[in-house]
Amino acid sequence: MQATAREKHGLLHSAGVISAAVLLSRVTGMVREVVMARLFGAGAANDAFQLAFRIPSLTRNLFAEGVLSSALVPAFSRSLAGEGRKEAAELSSLVATAVVLVVGSLSVLGMIFSPQLVRLLAPGFEQIPGKFALTVQLTRIMFPFLLLVALAAQAMAALNASGSFGIPALASSLFNIGSVACGLALGYTVGRRLGNGMIVSMAWGVLAGGALQLLWQLPVMVRAGFRVRPRMDWNHPGLRQIVRMMGPAILGNAALQINIVVNSNFASSIKDASGHVIDGPMSWLGYAFRFLQLPVGLFGVAIASATLPSISRSAGLQKMDEFRTTLSRSLGTILLLTIPSSVGMAVMGESMIAAVYQGGKFTPYDTHQTALALTCFSAGLAGYSALKTLAPAFYALDDARTPMLVSVASIAVNFVTAWVMVKWAGIGHAGLALSTAAVAVFGAVALLVVLRRRLAGIGLRKLAASGAKIAAAAALMGVACKLSSALVHTAMAGRAHVALVDVAISIPLGVAVFYAAARAWRIEELEAVEAACYTALRNNAPRPEVGDPPTRNR
Repeated sequence: MQATAREKHGLLHSAGVISAAVLLSRVTGMVREVVMARLFGAGAANDAFQLAFRIPSLTRNLFAEGVLSSALVPAFSRSLAGEGRKEAAELSSLVATAVVLVVGSLSVLGMIFSPQLVRLLAPGFEQIPGKFALTVQLTRIMFPFLLLVALAAQAMAALNASGSFGIPALASSLFNIGSVACGLALGYTVGRRLGNGMIVSMAWGVLAGGALQLLWQLPVMVRAGFRVRPRMDWNHPGLRQIVRMMGPAILGNAALQINIVVNSNFASSIKDASGHVIDGPMSWLGYAFRFLQLPVGLFGVAIASATLPSISRSAGLQKMDEFRTTLSRSLGTILLLTIPSSVGMAVMGESMIAAVYQGGKFTPYDTHQTALALTCFSAGLAGYSALKTLAPAFYALDDARTPMLVSVASIAVNFVTAWVMVKWAGIGHAGLALSTAAVAVFGAVALLVVLRRRLAGIGLRKLAASGAKIAAAAALMGVACKLSSALVHTAMAGRAHVALVDVAISIPLGVAVFYAAARAWRIEELEAVEAACYTALRNNAPRPEVGDPPTRNR
């Protein structure tokens, strides 16, 4: 019982460390987006930047972060547990060399075929003078970012398998800070000589940020015993196992990338009432998705990163009861944190967007359109976060086929939903956000059903009961936020900073209402989080010095 409690608190403590680092990452990422919004608004230049950055990001998710993280963490964990650190370091060197060869070649090909890639993703850009050419230029500049982030993902996987979470999680903050600082420095010094000025400077800043993200982790890797040396042995059993796992995983991730291609294609061709292709949908969706990434990173990614090494060890030792318990606990915590976040973004979205983005070239009209997209995205927050834990759980069970099949099925779900929303219902970019949410919910439910059968139960009834209580508490929170927001806007009608005041008052009120309701209904997941926080605070409290008088019980 005590070991189970320590495992439970250890998992939540690791998730808390990652959440703190990811919070910093998301905040710095938000600062980066604010800079982009104020400088470029939601016009043609930012649309071009959003798509150009998305193209290497598609390949990054396909061959780097998504697949590597899911395949490497279990492989490194098994190697450390069964063969020792020396063999795990050898495997790390082999993986790094393979990444340089394979992903480096993909980066070169991507730069060569940038025009074809842009035409595939955004055919509507060619109907707006200069937009297509600018997007191609930015894509070629940013494509090498793929190699940098793939190597950073390999380093992160090695460190996570060794039980180090904070430093890798902070790496993305270095990217955000570095990309903005270097981009602005270039823009205000030599930007005029680069062609297309500041927007091109920000593209070069992305490369600088990617380099910082990698360099930040290398010293920690060396201290952990993962000194990287160029090595190539395709017959190494560990590398062959990773490649074998990555094959179906790449196919599964390819489905997600196809969905993004479909949505980008739709977004680039959205027209106004007069039938002309408009600027803005790509930017509105990008800004809204950045907001969604805050709770996904804080809750979904953090909990998944802390869960994967634990369930990988449990699977390797055939401790399936421990596997089920850890996974169920993680999913319950995800529901506790994402359901109220989803309701909060739907209710407070417009004020949040206005408080953060509005100003400079980002107009109130852009605020409204971005908030509309955020409301639709938020419907899939719980599903999107749960996928971060559910898909790697199958990899830990040495099953990459099931997530692949579910992802392939999601292509049909996404295409049908996007077509109905955009072409038939005519609700534009909001329909694309809804299709993204639908795919996330579909994927999470499908994986959960299969995993329940595979493990002969994972406490689904208990999860459903907790989810119902959490949803009810979140509904009360939503009503409180809505009423508070209406009162603030009525009292401050026409005044500056009304959105900021609304956020400062209504969101803390909503959090308090949710917490009170969750405590009153004794939601178990909240009690577990509170216990983990108390344990962490107690363990980190300063110890009394020798000779200090003992504390008396009062």
